[in-house]
Amino acid sequence: MRAILIIIDSFGIGALPDADQYDDVEANTALHICQNIPNVQLNTLYKLGLGNCASLLGFELPGIPFNNKPMASYGVMAEKSPGKDTTTGHWEIAGIIISEPLQTFPPDYPSFPASLIDKFTKQIGRNILGNIAASGTEIINQLGKEHMETGFPIVYTSADSVFQMAAHEEIIPLQDLYSMCKTARILCNEFNIARIIARPFTGTPGNFTRTANRKDFSIALPSESVLDHLLKNNIETIGVGKIGNIFNEQGLKISYPVKGNKNCLEKTYELLLPNNTASSSFIFVNLVDTDMLFGHRRDTKGYYQELLHVDHWLEKIISRLSEDDLLIISADHGCDPTHKGTDHTREYVPLLVYHKKWAARNLQIRSSFADIAQSLAHYFKVPKIPNGVSFL
Repeated sequence: MRAILIIIDSFGIGALPDADQYDDVEANTALHICQNIPNVQLNTLYKLGLGNCASLLGFELPGIPFNNKPMASYGVMAEKSPGKDTTTGHWEIAGIIISEPLQTFPPDYPSFPASLIDKFTKQIGRNILGNIAASGTEIINQLGKEHMETGFPIVYTSADSVFQMAAHEEIIPLQDLYSMCKTARILCNEFNIARIIARPFTGTPGNFTRTANRKDFSIALPSESVLDHLLKNNIETIGVGKIGNIFNEQGLKISYPVKGNKNCLEKTYELLLPNNTASSSFIFVNLVDTDMLFGHRRDTKGYYQELLHVDHWLEKIISRLSEDDLLIISADHGCDPTHKGTDHTREYVPLLVYHKKWAARNLQIRSSFADIAQSLAHYFKVPKIPNGVSFL
């Protein structure tokens, strides 16, 4: 008995009722991608019932219409926690609902409080560049040359609760960059900042490229998640991709911090081979590229091409499921590539739940992402957790 939860990072499906508080009223990641791509061919997601998810919110996805015989049960979920960031979304999916939003900062210079920057620069023994909200690729193009000349790290934020630090690997070696991030993590705890992110890059001015050596340093979890709960009840818990970073490895028996969707999907497919996991196991997968490479960069075509890649792999993964395996597909927030700015969007997320032995049904509009966590507890026949309502 295994459960596989695949998060297509940032694949929202329509603005939440409170989206006006986030300036996201018109956001709809799935709809706007489908509207801007001719002849959408997401065949596996269509068969599962993605179009049925959209119908619950009163619209149709071009190329992915309502399916009268979907393979999966279908619904959409609203986020109960305030915010629209990766950490908050994943925590709620895992059963942790927060009442106070993680700290975000104004977009204009100086974004971060002077007290934080003063302490940070004193502890690392050098000044910084940036201190503004920006796209990661844009800010290294703007400040990369000065960074190489001065050795000062580039510090920036976004609409998310993040303190990001970019540095050229030949100017600030990786281990030194990671050490600076650890220093920032300690200092940022009092400001309730979700993640410190190392963003190393290489290249020359005009030709900088971010490397795969990104590393996240997340804030401590405020309580136990469903991962802890399952592990305590002898369910093997496995994280694939950046799940380990998001949860500080807490509650994971095994973590595979592979980079990129291709590697994450290949690892998931490999884990589904016989005897590659315990008889009772939960595999939690994050597919970050839709968000990091395409949503934030407002690349609608690139986002769709990545969805095609995921769609192809979902077909392969489904073919490898056993009679008792449960597959859940969802997202953690939106990042509408047609929306203004470069940040996440406050959206519903789709919910697709597939099991070979179960008839598909309408799971309706759910009031919390935590329903996934409660359903996992239900599926593995372990005691209930505090948050969420099982849809099983």
